Amino acid sequence: MEKRIYRFGHDECGADVTEGTAHDNYTLGGKGANLAEMARIGLPVPPGFTITCQTCMDYARGSNAWPAGTLEAIAEARADLEQRCGKRLGDAADPLLVSVRSGAPISMPGMMDTVLDLGLNDESVLGLAAQTGNDRFAWDSYRRFIQMFANVVMGIDSDLFEHAITRAKAAAGVAADTELDAAALQGLVSTFKQIFAKHVSAAAHPELAGKDGAVAFPQDPEVQLTLAVAAVFGSWDCERARLYRKQNNIADNLGTAVNVQAMAFGNKGETSASGVAFTRNPATGKREFYGDYLVNAQGEDVVAGIRNTRPIEDLRHTPGLEAAGEQLERIFGILEQHYRDMMDIEFTIEQGKLYMLQTRVGKRTAAAALKIAVDLEREGVITREEALLRINPAQLDQLMHPQIAKGAERNAIAHGLNASPGAAVGGIVFSAADAVAEKEAGRDCVLVRWETTPDDLAGMTAAKGILTSHGGKTSHAAVIARGMGKPCVCGVDALRIDAARKEVAVAGTDLVLHEGDVISIDGGTGEVMLGAVALERPGTTGDLATVLGWADDVRRLGVRANADNPADARLSLELGAEGIGLTRTEHMFLGARKSIIQRFILADTSDERACAAEELSQAQEGDFYEILSAMDGLPVTIRLLDPPLHEFLDNPRDLAVRLAKMECEGASADELARTRALLARIDALSEANPMLGLRGCRLGFAFPELPVLQTHAIARATVRLKREGKNPRPHIMVPLVCLNAEIREMRTIVERAIIDVEAETGVRLGEIPVGTMIELPRAAVMADRIARHADFFSFGTNDLTQTALGFSRDDVEGKVLPAYLEGNIIPRNPFETVDEGVAKLVGMGCELGRAARPGISLGVCGEHGGDPDSIRTFYDLGLDYVSCSPYRVPQARLAAAQATLTSKVRPYVSVTPARTPARERQPYAEQV
Repeated sequence: MEKRIYRFGHDECGADVTEGTAHDNYTLGGKGANLAEMARIGLPVPPGFTITCQTCMDYARGSNAWPAGTLEAIAEARADLEQRCGKRLGDAADPLLVSVRSGAPISMPGMMDTVLDLGLNDESVLGLAAQTGNDRFAWDSYRRFIQMFANVVMGIDSDLFEHAITRAKAAAGVAADTELDAAALQGLVSTFKQIFAKHVSAAAHPELAGKDGAVAFPQDPEVQLTLAVAAVFGSWDCERARLYRKQNNIADNLGTAVNVQAMAFGNKGETSASGVAFTRNPATGKREFYGDYLVNAQGEDVVAGIRNTRPIEDLRHTPGLEAAGEQLERIFGILEQHYRDMMDIEFTIEQGKLYMLQTRVGKRTAAAALKIAVDLEREGVITREEALLRINPAQLDQLMHPQIAKGAERNAIAHGLNASPGAAVGGIVFSAADAVAEKEAGRDCVLVRWETTPDDLAGMTAAKGILTSHGGKTSHAAVIARGMGKPCVCGVDALRIDAARKEVAVAGTDLVLHEGDVISIDGGTGEVMLGAVALERPGTTGDLATVLGWADDVRRLGVRANADNPADARLSLELGAEGIGLTRTEHMFLGARKSIIQRFILADTSDERACAAEELSQAQEGDFYEILSAMDGLPVTIRLLDPPLHEFLDNPRDLAVRLAKMECEGASADELARTRALLARIDALSEANPMLGLRGCRLGFAFPELPVLQTHAIARATVRLKREGKNPRPHIMVPLVCLNAEIREMRTIVERAIIDVEAETGVRLGEIPVGTMIELPRAAVMADRIARHADFFSFGTNDLTQTALGFSRDDVEGKVLPAYLEGNIIPRNPFETVDEGVAKLVGMGCELGRAARPGISLGVCGEHGGDPDSIRTFYDLGLDYVSCSPYRVPQARLAAAQATLTSKVRPYVSVTPARTPARERQPYAEQV
């Protein structure tokens, strides 16, 4: 039969009977595993037992029915605990009281439920009072138990009890709970039981109904314990826990353990206390004790914020608590050395005796994570490889963008999706043109749109941040903002934007904001705030530089950047990119240059088209020159035009409205004729599904001048740099190929254009690699044929995900994916973390490509190139590099190192000298 219960702590003779270890966290949960570990190393842990995580999931899968034998196992464990403690639950003379706490395998602080003081009833409260000689303590514990049990187990609104406490304080003429005497607390117990009876249904809980059918607070400890354990199991699936797991990518099928543990009381007078502490500062990483405690209080008082706490360093100077405080500080050292990490600790001191109630690896800020990892390595506690694995790569995003300053006041007026990290402050503008004008005038602004389009690029560049009322985390606004390193908040449904009137209303409020009103946005939290919030920009030196240097020494996967302009290229180099994996040349055709490309596409004569082509070539040559110069000696992959043709043209609906307006206003016949002709030409080019229409290499076949003029611009920029003695390394990428004939013919066009420039300039350019972007399923499965004509593959996983799954990214993120994620139909957003089916296509493309062309370079340049989980997948598939937006380069460097260290497919061989093992720790009792 499956083992459901594990004991921890000592028996009645003082012998350790612990059955678990710190490595059993997926069975015992993190709390249970660490309680077992503390008990094993001799720390003062109150005895108890842990009901496994698997029992929780079996209980849930059985529609909240107890798995066979579970209640019997709990009863047996309860009897064993009573024997070990020498007390019984509910005993009228000397009662045992227990806590019932949750404990998931992965820490979810505050997300699930706890019940304290279980075992009290109308008889045992008298025994507790007699044993302690403290009536007030006994009745205070009983009222706490009823309130917590009623709220956690029965779902009764806790405010009902808080209001009763308020009335009791008013009647007694006191200000604080701690000033209520025993008689007042006994009266509260009576009131609380009445509230309980009134709000619990006898039909739902027949076990709580007496012979008269009336509900009463349960007096039987066995009933109390069974209901409490069931409630803690049920809290695994509560709304806040589900949301936390979703936000932190924690699986829903892990379950929570339940820890039943003998109570230690911090509220037995002035020589008792409860507290929470860290072995180092979790905000800064500084090596100092950090935490709070309260005298004469239980643990929930400390975290609830209902009383002013005291700093942990004062504990050993507090009368009656000096010895316990010194003992606790020694335990801090023991735990940190044992776990070799910064630890989070909960403790209680009962009449001068210290008890350890919990420990776990402490959560910390990004800055603290870096400092702690570096310091522990320098102290010889962990190796560099271990230090690298201690840091969450996603946290580094916090350090790459301007942030809301610590302690700054936040007046949040709305919330949306945290689409691109960082923070921005500026006056509201409603159009790209206005954003550009504000920047030229030297004023910061935030671009507020229903959603952005490629036409908004200039305004997005000019604005400090982007805010939209529509779109998801991979919408146009989000993707472009991340690429630029701009803070972005998307999908703020509460915003009612009226761009024509230049105002935005916030639904559910009377607030209406106008152009120029200052707002602040936090792309890390999705908050929109009224007014200017103070910002700060963390540096990229110090501990961050140290950790990234270690990562570069370890990783085997290259990291490049997606950069479309010289400024992004220089930033990418500063952040450690080893080249550019994607330059999207279509971004160079937007803004002021859009009219040139429009003239090219809509030209009626070859002379008009040639004139426009020359203008475009000259403009792009300057861009390529600057980018290649910034990346001197490093590869720069330049993608030929990729976007759908319609993105370069006016919206036909807007043009039709303009034409109707012109007709009403009596425009001249010539103006009307030109506008009608333009509308007819655009209509003729319109497509039902432009994302799968005239785009990518197909655009080059439809307008063969485009790949020629772009290649000329690349080659001429390369010539200029070579004449300056530099080492430009351009790579030319052909987009959206699915047929080997497409890459073959396009390569021929490109190489002829390069030869033309060599003949024109007399400069030998050497080999300029020509490759393709694999972003269609057919290209992946036919990669061996395509590889015959390609020097490199770059997997465009954004479009490969769309075409493989049949998901239109812009549509499904707001409509389909939320339901799919909520219903566990799909585990992760496939546009954020690469889907396993898409990964198989990438793997197939890699294998076939290398078989046909050994030595072919393989990379990824989609959004997944900066996602740590995806990077692990790409490393295992054998790719050579990933490419991501500049601000994600540091986290990609760290994630690539972690992928190298943890891969089972491509095992890592350490080059760091082995750490000298720490000596075996003495049992706690021998040290203190």
